[in-house]
Amino acid sequence: MRVVLLSKALVVGAYQRKAEEIARLGVDLTVFTPPAWRDRRGEQVAERIYTAGYELRAIPLHFNGNFHLHYYPTLFRELQRLRPDIVHLDEEPYNAATWLGVRAAQRLGAATTFFAWQNIQRRYPPPFRWFEQAVYAASPQAIAGNRDAAEVLRRKGYTGQITILPQFGVDPALFSPTEQPETGAALRIGYAGGLLPEKGVDLLLRACVALRGEWRLAIAGGGAEEAILRGMAEELGIPAQVEWVSRIPSDRMADFYRGLDVLVLPSRTLPNWKEQFGRVLIEAMACGVAVVGSDSGEIPHVIGDAGLVFPEEDVVALTGHLQRLLDDRAEAKRLGEAGRARVLARFTMAHIAAETVAVYRKLLASGNVKRET
Repeated sequence: MRVVLLSKALVVGAYQRKAEEIARLGVDLTVFTPPAWRDRRGEQVAERIYTAGYELRAIPLHFNGNFHLHYYPTLFRELQRLRPDIVHLDEEPYNAATWLGVRAAQRLGAATTFFAWQNIQRRYPPPFRWFEQAVYAASPQAIAGNRDAAEVLRRKGYTGQITILPQFGVDPALFSPTEQPETGAALRIGYAGGLLPEKGVDLLLRACVALRGEWRLAIAGGGAEEAILRGMAEELGIPAQVEWVSRIPSDRMADFYRGLDVLVLPSRTLPNWKEQFGRVLIEAMACGVAVVGSDSGEIPHVIGDAGLVFPEEDVVALTGHLQRLLDDRAEAKRLGEAGRARVLARFTMAHIAAETVAVYRKLLASGNVKRET
């Protein structure tokens, strides 16, 4: 089985473990990424960390940073050279890159599948609505990153088979608990991700101020709200207790998590966004760190009974959860152990890769590969 996986997300080196696991299952795999990807969090230059068993190549990208319009001008030539059986477009169906990728695959008789995170139903104007319907028609298998995304696909007319599966899992060998946990008095709280309005970091700052006892907060990431959040920490009188960490390479994130007692993801739903998964949760859980998250989008389903969930925007409830963990370190340890067990059962890279390959096999079995004669 020869597969091409087109994914801007695979510029992140830690995510490339999924590609290794797919190749290990007997897939002749080529992964194309852009040389870098830019968004509101900054620029992520393509890493090369996990590259065993498959070909990883960066190919040119036009309209970098434009979510809907970016595309790969040399993709058809690359597919012509490789003649894949399947083209896996790791993109939303309404994007130009996905539509052009489907057209290129069809010209060569390859089957296609796509990935969807979009968990809020939107009606896009032409040509994006046309792109979306053309991708639906051409792809008998789809992968949805969460339950709401699968429901949105159905409501918008997709009739093929849907596998609900997050885009990436974690490598439990890389993301593993520390062997020498710190026993200091201060509760070590952390956040990792974009410093953006929807991520609710302002709520976390306000929650920490109300804690009784010793604590410190580490915030890792960047984004448009960084200056505002730094100013808020000053206004709240807690600058000495907050550490600002610049963007960390993906293969070193485990070290950040191991320095925490609890990771918080305080996302808030906006009219055009709600949390699609919350990958930092499973990374922290794999490291044996207790997690606390809001009830935005998929977060409660990711955490399950292995962490604490609070209503969106409820600073008092968030403070209560953190106070509980500050007062009862045994409870924090128990939740960390439960989180690790949940990841091993549901969210490893090996598990995600196996489910992805199962989608590929369904495509082949259904006779969707039509080679030119």
